[in-house]
Amino acid sequence: MSAKARAKAYVVGVGMTKFEKPQTRDRQYWDMAREAGTGALTDAGITYDAVEQVPVGYCFQASTAGQRAAYELGLSGVPVYNVNNNCATGATALMLARQFVEGGASDCVLALGFEKMARGALGGGADGGSGGGSGGGDFKTSPVARHYAVMAARHGFEMTPPTAQIFGNAAREHMERYGTTQAQLAAVGAKNHRHSANNPYAQFQDVYTVDEILAARTVHSPLTKLQCSPTSDGAAAAVVVSERFVERHGLGERAVEIVAQAMATDTEESFASGSCVDVVGQPMSRAAARQAYESAGLGIEDVDVVELHDCFSVNELLTYEALGMCEPGESGKLVESGATTYGGRWVVNPSGGLISKGHPLGATGIAQVAELTWQLRGEARARQVADARVGLAHNIGLGGAAVVTLLRRA
Repeated sequence: MSAKARAKAYVVGVGMTKFEKPQTRDRQYWDMAREAGTGALTDAGITYDAVEQVPVGYCFQASTAGQRAAYELGLSGVPVYNVNNNCATGATALMLARQFVEGGASDCVLALGFEKMARGALGGGADGGSGGGSGGGDFKTSPVARHYAVMAARHGFEMTPPTAQIFGNAAREHMERYGTTQAQLAAVGAKNHRHSANNPYAQFQDVYTVDEILAARTVHSPLTKLQCSPTSDGAAAAVVVSERFVERHGLGERAVEIVAQAMATDTEESFASGSCVDVVGQPMSRAAARQAYESAGLGIEDVDVVELHDCFSVNELLTYEALGMCEPGESGKLVESGATTYGGRWVVNPSGGLISKGHPLGATGIAQVAELTWQLRGEARARQVADARVGLAHNIGLGGAAVVTLLRRA
């Protein structure tokens, strides 16, 4: 369906749990899903009976866990879809919700994402992919084996967490190619930890200096612990509806339009160069951003606030370049200049991002949209971005998928 003929889709309700260190509390994934889903429905001012379809994202639970979670909200018999797309799972569930509405299949869809994780570093995909493995197993049969083979051919394979290793090696390449410094990488972590101090949903609310981040334990050089997203428990939900649903229920004041959304997966460019910068997803992100901009008739210059996938500090820098916020190689200088925090050109990750807010894989992409919805409504309180009208969410999963979503206050 062309952009001109496409029906509009709106987010009218969002909810999420506080993201927490795994096993902090004795609660099951369905408890978290109930809290987030109820929050989204309450925010929209509707009941579960109005929901016609439910795409549910998660990576670590068993098949039909989506039903177990959704049943906490009601037993209405509506279709429930179980979605797993590694770290891009949440945005993928949201994308299905939008497509159901834009395509005319439904007027009201609930996108739900959750994760109940184990403590410790993520593995490299032997049990389900980067952002979806325990770290053991046979990498030859992993869905991301091809990605790690590119890394190993250039950098070898060390006894450090595989996801930190592949992104850390991308950071090394960026430093070698462009002169990016360790302090610039650490500046990403410092900014996002500072932002999370004002977010009651964030797993961490501590503020650190660049020097403190550099002095933290090294996970895989040049990345230290305070530049790496943690494992997290949490859930998020969003109610996506049609224009006629908005009008029928008088939700115009609550509605945030999904102006455009695009997903890209790996192409030959991801693997041809032998570079970890490419294999961790910068080409996918660039392609998804280009498609979203073209569909919306907007550009990065129109965006006020960004929630992007800073699974590691280097990925925030790579994403600046992919989104067109700066030229290749200039991202370290961009964050150092203050252009991506309050008072700068954009505010990036006002929530604290994955590094400090946390990263329960299935919830992350929807939580990004929850934050942007609050920002665009002017409801973000101490972390509010002044006069925010257009927001951009970027959610990526190794293996791979990159989703870019553009939102605008209706």
